[in-house]
Amino acid sequence: MLKKVLVANRGEIALRVIRACRELGIKSVAVYSTTDRDTLPVLLADEEVCIGGPRPLESYLDPRRILYAAIITNSEAIHSGYGFLAENADFADICEAHNIKFIGPTSEMIRKMGDKAEAKRIMREAGVPTIPGSEGLVKDVKEAAKLAKEIGYPVIIKATAGGGGKGMRVASNEKELKKGFDTARAEAESAFGNPGVYVEKYIHNPRHIEIQLLGDGRGNVIHLGERDCSIQRRHQKLIEESPSPAVSEDARQEMGNCAARGAARINYEGAGTIEFLVDSEGHFYFMEMNTRIQVEHPVTEIVVDLDLVKEQIRIASGSGLLFRQEDVRVRGHAIECRINAEDPFNDFAPRPGKITAFHPPGGPGVRVDTHAYADYVIPPYYDSMIAKLICHGRDREEALARMTRALDEFIIEGVPTTIPFHKKVMCDERFITGKVTTAFLEDFHLDED
Repeated sequence: MLKKVLVANRGEIALRVIRACRELGIKSVAVYSTTDRDTLPVLLADEEVCIGGPRPLESYLDPRRILYAAIITNSEAIHSGYGFLAENADFADICEAHNIKFIGPTSEMIRKMGDKAEAKRIMREAGVPTIPGSEGLVKDVKEAAKLAKEIGYPVIIKATAGGGGKGMRVASNEKELKKGFDTARAEAESAFGNPGVYVEKYIHNPRHIEIQLLGDGRGNVIHLGERDCSIQRRHQKLIEESPSPAVSEDARQEMGNCAARGAARINYEGAGTIEFLVDSEGHFYFMEMNTRIQVEHPVTEIVVDLDLVKEQIRIASGSGLLFRQEDVRVRGHAIECRINAEDPFNDFAPRPGKITAFHPPGGPGVRVDTHAYADYVIPPYYDSMIAKLICHGRDREEALARMTRALDEFIIEGVPTTIPFHKKVMCDERFITGKVTTAFLEDFHLDED
């Protein structure tokens, strides 16, 4: 087992990793920016190192500063959580070059799955259903128009190095395609330094279903059921649940087996997620792979009774998988709401500031992952998420009732949050009956009382 792990992140995920290390008997090192000096991860880690100013590029996104912190603290491994450098293949290379274990897949795996066109090719070879579209990158708008005519409109243009909705444009005709193609390339170049795009058939109003995976790097991969992440805003997930109310047991096994087969194709190591779009007829198609732990991992942890962060660390230590696919059992139902410091009545605008009162809910089946507390000042430099509220029940009805109750109990004052939004969703008949798609918010209205 590893003896010391540096946590190259901040907020609730940094705290989550530090707690897992503590339970495994591993020393933890927290790195922090000047604005994060008094946060819980820094206070609870065994050691801490300041790595720079508040802006991500001068701290959490600077590989050299993080590497130096690992070297001077004699850390054996680095856990990057999600975001920042978690899917940065160059950073994984740097860690390997300095004999520091990057907790996660190899740089080669990250590069293959980070290139959306290459990932699609690999999945197709593994027999995973993929959306009809270009075999690889599309070099110009003329080629894109020819392909769109073959597969039929609407189509979607996607950045090969993209994520979070950046470098994506939907086109319903050739005029929109020509405009969207150049816009997507420019946005991709600006956001990712890579203007490459590919084109595929646009699936109208799908469900977004993802499969949680664990791999040992030796070709052994297991799946841990699915998460339904269909309620999104601008391709950013807001609510997740497991299992999906729209996936049958047969479909669950088929999707899980496909995902595991695809990940095994590259001998995947660590925790990862393969994401599918599911159309109105129940057909599923590979969308992308995330080569890291995800924000919504707690809903899977709860229903399969497994600590995914500990498993990441064990795999990185060389332990491999400690259980088989047939050992995985889904118990009950879990729902997660992301609590962000945003104003849901003002187009979800971020609202950093000081939390004057903070009272998290409790009781049976309630879990809160957060780094926030009363008098904590939310900085303007990072993601606006301040807590994840996860509720578990024997079935979806009980999980939903507990979530409704927990949201009523959750008190955060000083900054607006998304709690009112989540309360209304929990009362929405479409959500209650599980009949939602990624278009859920298009006709959802939140009015102030």
